[in-house]
Amino acid sequence: MNMVNPRKKPKFVRWGSTSLGKLKSAWRKPHGIHSKIREKRKGKLKMPSVSYGAPRELKFLHPSGFNEIIVNNLKDLEKVNAEKDVARVASTVGKKKRTDILKKAEELKIKVLNPRI
Repeated sequence: MNMVNPRKKPKFVRWGSTSLGKLKSAWRKPHGIHSKIREKRKGKLKMPSVSYGAPRELKFLHPSGFNEIIVNNLKDLEKVNAEKDVARVASTVGKKKRTDILKKAEELKIKVLNPRI
């Protein structure tokens, strides 16, 4: 199941951000009446649209290609399938319970995304 997003997306930059120092590169939709980018003319900057979205099978996956499951206790760890899922220990879990979860995950051969103690 270890799939990587097959699509390559262009870098969407704000019009004028490359030449004007005061503009940041964060995307802003062009609104001008004569804007070639708003009209999606060939050879101009690309505008974000629905067509650049990832395939449905790849949405909401961790970049590694696995489903991410939040684990709060040892019982939650039983819900994790080692072949399809990876575990992330919740931030509210304390040190004592975290070490127990990590030991159990090692026994079950489950990958943990944040194994720090």
